[in-house]
Order: sequence, then structure tokens, then C-alpha cells
Amino acid sequence: MSKPFIDVAAGLILKPDGALLLGQRPADKPWPGWWELPGGKIEAGETVLQALARELKEELDIEVTHATPWVTYVHEYPKNIVRLAFCKVTGWNGNPTGLEGQNLAWVDPQAPIAVGPLLPATEPPLRWLKLPSQYLVTSIQHPENLEPYLAKLKKAINRGVRLVQFREPEWAASGHAGSLHQAFEHVLAVCRATGAQCLLNSVHPQAWWAQADGVHLRAQDMLSFKRDVFPEQYLCGVSVHNQAELEQAKQLDADFVVLGHVCPTPSHPLESAMGWAEFAELAGQAGRPVFAIGGQSAQTMAIAQEHGAHGIAAIRGLLPE
Repeated sequence: MSKPFIDVAAGLILKPDGALLLGQRPADKPWPGWWELPGGKIEAGETVLQALARELKEELDIEVTHATPWVTYVHEYPKNIVRLAFCKVTGWNGNPTGLEGQNLAWVDPQAPIAVGPLLPATEPPLRWLKLPSQYLVTSIQHPENLEPYLAKLKKAINRGVRLVQFREPEWAASGHAGSLHQAFEHVLAVCRATGAQCLLNSVHPQAWWAQADGVHLRAQDMLSFKRDVFPEQYLCGVSVHNQAELEQAKQLDADFVVLGHVCPTPSHPLESAMGWAEFAELAGQAGRPVFAIGGQSAQTMAIAQEHGAHGIAAIRGLLPE
């Protein structure tokens, strides 16, 4: 006998300081006493954002003024299967009030959650929220560029970049491969000293991978990656460009994907860009955070998030001039 399938819109109601609103399920509902993200079923004819706005008005007596799609995630419970369209809510009118008698709590998603137990489907988005929204990809290219790049990297981190990918295929092919590992260690040291995480692209030797906070896999390297070799907190990102690669990333259970290129970019001058419509369609199927790449900068963050991106990845667009 097949389980009922339910479509739900769920809101991550976020204050400017990052505080997140959780609600406790009332005693007369399934999973009583468990904590969850506010939201409810999507009715026939409603869009996700329409359903979310209606549910938050009925549940919390707030009027949503700004919300963006984020991650759509399927979770199987003992009695049903729920497809949760998680959305970030960053603007609303009114003061959230538990109209159904439920307790509410503002929590810090970057710290251990002070309430519980958490509904199982609530745990993944709380983990994803810890992922920074700006992902800088290095392009140092040559030993003589290292010192000025490190200075720019420090400035970028001071401006808010907290996730960095070391990716230097040009350096590796330039005849100076012997100094490349030292360059990686310099970048890693800057990240560690400033609280940023550093991932290593899989183009570089596997012997280096354990030094980093995670690995960023090229699409062609997904099938050979053994996730259980690394600690649980080790991040795994994947570059994807199409539906087939996205499905592979899902099978791997990557922490996030980088999807593109979305807009024209100097690094791929002969390749056509997918555009925002295709990006949004694929991002909606990822089941995990998605970074937009290709022609991205701080100025495109808002449009990327309107199309379901967690954030943006960029080589030049996140570096200071």
C-alpha cells in the first residue's frame, strides 16, 4: 500500500541578525510537542509562496512581504511522504503569535538548537543554514600572483566571504607544480586564521584532500569519491551543469551543488549560458542548497535567490577590485 504524498510550504522566518523562528506542534496534532518550521499544505491552485503566505497568516498572524524559494526536499515519514518547499522569509508585517496555541522560539541556527526534539524533516534545513551564501573560487594561476592574491583574499573574507575553494588547474599546468601545494597551504592558513572554510577542488591530488575542510568535486570525479573515508563534518560540494550530473550529485548525497554557468562569463567564452529559467528548474530538483555560478557577483545575489539559489559562487565577482 503506497503512502500518501503531501506537498508542504515551510518558512524559515529569519531576522536580520540570523535568528530563526521555530514552532512547537500542538498536542492535538501528529508528532505533538516536536519543534518544526512554520507552514502547511499547499492547496490546489496555489503557488508555493501563496501557500506559505496564507499558512503564516493563519498560523502566526503575520503578513509576508518578502520570501524567496530555497530548497525543495522530500522526507518519508512512517505514515506519509512529504515534499517540503522550504522558503526563506526575510520580510513580514506583524509580530509572530501562536494562533493555534503553539509555543514559539527564536533560535540561533549557527549554534546548538536550544529547543527540541526537532521534527526529522526540520533537521536538514537547519544544517544547510550554516552554509555561507558566498563561495569564492580561487584563480591565482602563477606563483608571482600569490602574495597580491592573499591580500585580496583577506579583504574578501573581511567583507563576508566564509567559503573558499582552492582551484588552480592553470598553475598545475604552468610548469610550477612544485610550489602549488605550498600555495594551497597559504590559502588554507588565511582561511583558518579568519574563520572561513576552505575546500579543495578534486583536480588536485587526493593526498591533499584531508587537509581541507572539504572537497569540491568536478562532475567527472563524482563516481570515484568515497564519502565514508572522511569525517562527518567534511563538506562535499559538486559542480553540475545538467540534469544527469545533478542526479549523480543527489545519489552521492553532496552537501551542496554549484550549478551553471548561468550568465555569460569570461572563463567560458565559447559556451552558451543556461539562463535563470533553466537554473531555477534544476535548482528546484536538487534537494540541497545550490550556488549559482557564471557571471555572478554581490550584485546578482538577490536575483539568484529569487530563482532558488542558496547563494552565489564566483572567481572574480567576490574579490575586491
